[in-house]
Amino acid sequence: MKIKVLGTGCTRCNTAEAVIKEAVAMSGVEAQVIKVKDIKEIAKYAVAVTPGIIVDGQIKSVGKVPSVEEVLNWIREVNG
Repeated sequence: MKIKVLGTGCTRCNTAEAVIKEAVAMSGVEAQVIKVKDIKEIAKYAVAVTPGIIVDGQIKSVGKVPSVEEVLNWIREVNG
């Protein structure tokens, strides 16, 4: 599983990355958390407001910091 955090390094983007890493650790699922700071790469996902969260290629959140529970739900959706 690949989870991308799209953001240039603002506080909300860093917080979102921390929340995602916490949820991944809690889930026990092996996942790669990738921070995407390049604006051109972020634009490929048509995300205008950061942070953007992409789980296995699917946009899950834009412009807000997700809760740990939201991230756990996304992980469960992918892993059944």
